[in-house]
Amino acid sequence: MRLPPLNALRAFEATARLSTLAAAAEELNVTPSAVSHQIRTLEETLGVVLFQRANRRLILTKDGQSLLPGLTDGFRRLTAAVTELERNQREGVLTVSMLSTMAMRWFLPRLPQFQTEHPAIEVRISTTTRTVDLDREDIDLAIRHGGGQWPGLTADFLFQMETIPVCSPVLPGESSLNQPNDLSHHILLHADARPDDWRIWLREVGAPNLKPARELTFDTTDFALAAAIRGLGIAIADRRIVQDDIESGRLIAPFPQSVEQESGYYLVYPADKAPPPKTAMFRDWILREARET
Repeated sequence: MRLPPLNALRAFEATARLSTLAAAAEELNVTPSAVSHQIRTLEETLGVVLFQRANRRLILTKDGQSLLPGLTDGFRRLTAAVTELERNQREGVLTVSMLSTMAMRWFLPRLPQFQTEHPAIEVRISTTTRTVDLDREDIDLAIRHGGGQWPGLTADFLFQMETIPVCSPVLPGESSLNQPNDLSHHILLHADARPDDWRIWLREVGAPNLKPARELTFDTTDFALAAAIRGLGIAIADRRIVQDDIESGRLIAPFPQSVEQESGYYLVYPADKAPPPKTAMFRDWILREARET
Protein backbone atom coordinates (compact mmCIF):
# COMPACT_ATOMS: atom_id res chain seq x y z
CA MET A 1 0.00 0.00 0.00
CA ARG A 2 1.26 3.44 -0.91
CA LEU A 3 1.49 5.73 2.11
CA PRO A 4 -0.28 9.11 2.11
CA PRO A 5 1.88 12.25 1.90
CA LEU A 6 3.95 12.76 5.03
CA ASN A 7 2.91 16.41 5.36
CA ALA A 8 -0.75 15.36 5.39
CA LEU A 9 -0.11 12.80 8.11
CA ARG A 10 1.79 15.40 10.17
CA ALA A 11 -1.02 17.92 9.78
CA PHE A 12 -3.64 15.43 10.96
CA GLU A 13 -1.54 14.18 13.90
CA ALA A 14 -0.75 17.68 15.15
CA THR A 15 -4.36 18.84 14.83
CA ALA A 16 -5.75 15.78 16.58
CA ARG A 17 -3.18 16.02 19.36
CA LEU A 18 -3.53 19.78 19.88
CA SER A 19 -7.29 19.92 19.21
CA THR A 20 -7.26 23.04 16.97
CA LEU A 21 -6.06 24.02 13.51
CA ALA A 22 -4.46 27.17 14.90
CA ALA A 23 -2.30 25.28 17.41
CA ALA A 24 -1.26 22.73 14.78
CA ALA A 25 -0.40 25.50 12.33
CA GLU A 26 1.80 27.20 14.92
CA GLU A 27 3.66 23.96 15.68
CA LEU A 28 4.18 23.16 11.99
CA ASN A 29 5.03 26.77 11.11
CA VAL A 30 2.33 27.01 8.42
CA THR A 31 -1.07 28.67 8.12
CA PRO A 32 -4.31 27.14 9.48
CA SER A 33 -5.68 26.98 5.93
CA ALA A 34 -2.64 24.95 4.87
CA VAL A 35 -3.27 22.50 7.72
CA SER A 36 -6.93 22.23 6.74
CA HIS A 37 -5.95 21.55 3.13
CA GLN A 38 -3.54 18.78 4.16
CA ILE A 39 -6.22 17.12 6.29
CA ARG A 40 -8.69 17.16 3.38
CA THR A 41 -6.00 15.64 1.16
CA LEU A 42 -5.46 12.86 3.69
CA GLU A 43 -9.18 12.16 3.99
CA GLU A 44 -9.50 11.96 0.21
CA THR A 45 -6.46 9.69 -0.05
CA LEU A 46 -7.71 7.30 2.63
CA GLY A 47 -11.37 7.55 1.67
CA VAL A 48 -12.47 8.24 5.25
CA VAL A 49 -13.64 11.16 7.38
CA LEU A 50 -11.20 11.92 10.20
CA PHE A 51 -12.92 14.89 11.88
CA GLN A 52 -16.48 15.87 12.47
CA ARG A 53 -16.79 19.64 12.21
CA ALA A 54 -19.41 21.15 14.51
CA ASN A 55 -19.65 24.78 15.65
CA ARG A 56 -15.99 25.44 14.70
CA ARG A 57 -14.92 22.45 16.74
CA LEU A 58 -13.02 19.45 15.43
CA ILE A 59 -14.06 16.09 16.85
CA LEU A 60 -12.22 12.92 15.94
CA THR A 61 -14.29 10.25 14.23
CA LYS A 62 -13.78 6.57 14.99
CA ASP A 63 -11.43 6.36 12.00
CA GLY A 64 -9.52 9.36 13.28
CA GLN A 65 -9.30 7.86 16.77
CA SER A 66 -7.98 4.64 15.23
CA LEU A 67 -5.32 6.41 13.18
CA LEU A 68 -4.01 8.87 15.78
CA PRO A 69 -2.13 6.61 18.29
CA GLY A 70 -0.03 4.91 15.61
CA LEU A 71 0.89 8.22 14.00
CA THR A 72 1.76 9.87 17.31
CA ASP A 73 4.00 6.96 18.23
CA GLY A 74 5.53 6.91 14.76
CA PHE A 75 6.39 10.62 14.77
CA ARG A 76 7.76 10.32 18.30
CA ARG A 77 10.06 7.52 17.11
CA LEU A 78 11.13 9.52 14.06
CA THR A 79 11.93 12.52 16.25
CA ALA A 80 13.92 10.35 18.65
CA ALA A 81 15.88 8.76 15.79
CA VAL A 82 16.77 12.11 14.23
CA THR A 83 17.66 13.56 17.63
CA GLU A 84 19.95 10.60 18.33
CA LEU A 85 21.60 10.97 14.93
CA GLU A 86 22.19 14.67 15.51
CA ARG A 87 23.60 13.93 18.96
CA ASN A 88 25.99 11.36 17.49
CA GLN A 89 27.09 13.91 14.91
CA ARG A 90 27.81 16.45 17.65
CA GLU A 91 29.25 14.01 20.15
CA GLY A 92 30.99 10.66 20.17
CA VAL A 93 34.32 9.59 18.72
CA LEU A 94 36.34 11.72 16.29
CA THR A 95 39.37 9.99 14.76
CA VAL A 96 42.22 12.12 13.43
CA SER A 97 45.20 10.75 11.51
CA MET A 98 48.62 12.43 11.57
CA LEU A 99 52.34 11.77 11.76
CA SER A 100 53.66 10.83 15.19
CA THR A 101 55.87 13.93 15.36
CA MET A 102 52.92 16.25 14.78
CA ALA A 103 50.90 14.29 17.33
CA MET A 104 53.50 14.28 20.08
CA ARG A 105 55.09 17.70 19.63
CA TRP A 106 52.28 19.99 18.50
CA PHE A 107 48.86 18.38 18.76
CA LEU A 108 48.82 16.62 22.15
CA PRO A 109 49.89 19.69 24.16
CA ARG A 110 46.88 21.53 22.72
CA LEU A 111 44.32 18.72 22.89
CA PRO A 112 43.26 19.37 26.54
CA GLN A 113 41.91 22.77 25.48
CA PHE A 114 39.68 21.15 22.85
CA GLN A 115 38.44 18.58 25.38
CA THR A 116 37.62 21.40 27.80
CA GLU A 117 35.59 23.20 25.14
CA HIS A 118 33.93 20.02 23.78
CA PRO A 119 33.88 17.35 26.52
CA ALA A 120 31.30 15.22 24.68
CA ILE A 121 33.70 14.57 21.77
CA GLU A 122 36.27 11.82 22.27
CA VAL A 123 39.29 12.47 20.05
CA ARG A 124 41.24 9.42 18.93
CA ILE A 125 44.64 9.88 17.31
CA SER A 126 45.85 7.51 14.60
CA THR A 127 49.56 7.90 13.84
CA THR A 128 50.97 6.48 10.63
CA THR A 129 53.48 7.39 7.93
CA ARG A 130 51.24 6.14 5.12
CA THR A 131 48.55 8.18 3.40
CA VAL A 132 45.18 7.07 4.79
CA ASP A 133 42.03 6.76 2.66
CA LEU A 134 39.41 8.95 4.35
CA ASP A 135 36.61 7.49 2.21
CA ARG A 136 37.28 3.86 3.14
CA GLU A 137 38.89 3.95 6.56
CA ASP A 138 37.27 4.80 9.87
CA ILE A 139 39.02 8.19 10.05
CA ASP A 140 37.24 11.55 10.09
CA LEU A 141 40.10 13.95 9.38
CA ALA A 142 43.84 13.96 8.82
CA ILE A 143 46.68 16.41 9.22
CA ARG A 144 48.87 16.08 6.14
CA HIS A 145 52.12 17.60 5.04
CA GLY A 146 52.47 18.69 1.42
CA GLY A 147 51.35 21.20 -1.15
CA GLY A 148 47.68 21.31 -0.17
CA GLN A 149 46.20 19.50 -3.16
CA TRP A 150 44.76 16.03 -2.68
CA PRO A 151 41.99 14.75 -5.02
CA GLY A 152 38.59 14.50 -3.37
CA LEU A 153 39.66 16.29 -0.20
CA THR A 154 39.16 19.75 1.23
CA ALA A 155 42.49 21.03 2.58
CA ASP A 156 42.48 23.81 5.19
CA PHE A 157 45.90 25.42 5.58
CA LEU A 158 47.38 25.24 9.08
CA PHE A 159 50.90 26.63 8.73
CA GLN A 160 53.90 26.64 6.41
CA MET A 161 56.87 24.43 7.22
CA GLU A 162 59.81 26.44 8.54
CA THR A 163 62.82 24.36 9.56
CA ILE A 164 65.42 25.15 12.21
CA PRO A 165 68.23 23.12 13.80
CA VAL A 166 67.72 22.29 17.48
CA CYS A 167 69.82 20.61 20.13
CA SER A 168 70.16 20.08 23.85
CA PRO A 169 71.28 23.14 25.86
CA VAL A 170 74.26 21.01 26.89
CA LEU A 171 76.10 19.27 24.05
CA PRO A 172 79.08 16.99 24.68
CA GLY A 173 82.44 18.19 23.44
CA GLU A 174 84.01 21.61 23.30
CA SER A 175 83.00 22.73 19.78
CA SER A 176 80.73 25.77 19.92
CA LEU A 177 77.81 26.53 17.61
CA ASN A 178 78.19 30.13 16.50
CA GLN A 179 77.63 29.72 12.76
CA PRO A 180 76.33 26.97 10.45
CA ASN A 181 79.84 25.83 9.45
CA ASP A 182 80.41 24.81 13.07
CA LEU A 183 78.07 21.89 12.41
CA SER A 184 81.02 20.13 10.80
CA HIS A 185 82.22 19.24 14.32
CA HIS A 186 78.91 17.74 15.43
CA ILE A 187 76.55 14.82 14.80
CA LEU A 188 73.55 15.59 12.61
CA LEU A 189 70.34 13.69 13.33
CA HIS A 190 68.12 12.78 10.36
CA ALA A 191 64.62 11.33 9.96
CA ASP A 192 63.71 8.86 7.21
CA ALA A 193 60.34 10.62 6.93
CA ARG A 194 62.08 13.95 6.15
CA PRO A 195 65.31 13.03 4.32
CA ASP A 196 65.92 16.41 2.62
CA ASP A 197 65.45 18.83 5.51
CA TRP A 198 69.14 19.15 6.43
CA ARG A 199 70.23 19.42 2.79
CA ILE A 200 67.73 22.20 2.07
CA TRP A 201 68.58 24.14 5.24
CA LEU A 202 72.35 23.94 4.66
CA ARG A 203 71.95 25.03 1.07
CA GLU A 204 69.82 28.04 1.99
CA VAL A 205 72.20 29.24 4.72
CA GLY A 206 75.25 29.02 2.45
CA ALA A 207 76.83 25.75 3.57
CA PRO A 208 75.72 23.25 0.90
CA ASN A 209 78.91 21.16 1.03
CA LEU A 210 79.18 20.84 4.81
CA LYS A 211 80.27 17.43 6.09
CA PRO A 212 79.32 16.70 9.71
CA ALA A 213 81.47 14.71 12.10
CA ARG A 214 78.85 11.93 12.04
CA GLU A 215 75.24 11.34 11.07
CA LEU A 216 72.49 9.29 12.68
CA THR A 217 69.17 8.45 11.05
CA PHE A 218 65.88 7.61 12.79
CA ASP A 219 62.49 6.49 11.49
CA THR A 220 60.70 9.71 12.40
CA THR A 221 61.47 13.30 13.33
CA ASP A 222 60.02 12.59 16.77
CA PHE A 223 62.74 10.00 17.43
CA ALA A 224 65.41 12.39 16.12
CA LEU A 225 64.15 15.11 18.47
CA ALA A 226 64.14 12.71 21.40
CA ALA A 227 67.76 11.91 20.59
CA ALA A 228 68.58 15.62 20.40
CA ILE A 229 67.04 16.23 23.83
CA ARG A 230 69.36 13.55 25.21
CA GLY A 231 72.39 15.25 23.71
CA LEU A 232 73.09 12.73 20.95
CA GLY A 233 73.36 15.38 18.26
CA ILE A 234 71.59 18.17 16.42
CA ALA A 235 68.20 17.60 14.83
CA ILE A 236 66.19 19.69 12.39
CA ALA A 237 62.44 20.21 12.52
CA ASP A 238 59.63 22.64 11.89
CA ARG A 239 59.84 25.66 14.19
CA ARG A 240 56.24 25.31 15.36
CA ILE A 241 56.64 21.60 16.05
CA VAL A 242 59.52 22.26 18.47
CA GLN A 243 58.15 25.50 19.91
CA ASP A 244 57.01 23.90 23.18
CA ASP A 245 60.35 22.09 23.58
CA ILE A 246 62.24 25.37 23.13
CA GLU A 247 59.99 27.29 25.52
CA SER A 248 60.41 24.59 28.15
CA GLY A 249 64.21 24.61 27.78
CA ARG A 250 64.46 20.99 26.60
CA LEU A 251 65.86 22.23 23.28
CA ILE A 252 67.54 25.37 22.01
CA ALA A 253 67.84 26.81 18.50
CA PRO A 254 71.56 27.57 18.16
CA PHE A 255 71.20 29.63 14.96
CA PRO A 256 68.79 32.45 14.07
CA GLN A 257 68.37 31.22 10.49
CA SER A 258 65.17 29.40 9.66
CA VAL A 259 64.23 28.16 6.18
CA GLU A 260 60.65 28.29 4.95
CA GLN A 261 59.88 25.36 2.68
CA GLU A 262 57.34 25.13 -0.12
CA SER A 263 55.26 22.55 1.71
CA GLY A 264 53.01 23.06 4.71
CA TYR A 265 50.61 21.36 7.09
CA TYR A 266 46.93 21.02 6.19
CA LEU A 267 43.79 19.68 7.81
CA VAL A 268 42.03 17.48 5.25
CA TYR A 269 38.59 15.86 5.08
CA PRO A 270 36.24 14.60 2.31
CA ALA A 271 35.13 17.34 -0.07
CA ASP A 272 31.98 15.65 -1.40
CA LYS A 273 29.86 16.21 1.72
CA ALA A 274 29.39 18.80 4.41
CA PRO A 275 31.35 17.92 7.56
CA PRO A 276 29.18 16.82 10.52
CA PRO A 277 28.99 19.20 13.50
CA LYS A 278 31.71 17.47 15.55
CA THR A 279 34.09 17.63 12.57
CA ALA A 280 33.25 21.29 11.98
CA MET A 281 33.85 22.11 15.65
CA PHE A 282 37.23 20.37 15.56
CA ARG A 283 38.15 22.16 12.32
CA ASP A 284 37.29 25.58 13.77
CA TRP A 285 39.31 24.84 16.90
CA ILE A 286 42.45 23.58 15.18
CA LEU A 287 42.46 26.43 12.66
CA ARG A 288 42.32 28.85 15.60
CA GLU A 289 45.18 27.04 17.32
CA ALA A 290 47.25 27.14 14.15
CA ARG A 291 46.70 30.90 13.79
CA GLU A 292 47.80 31.46 17.38
CA THR A 293 50.94 29.33 17.07
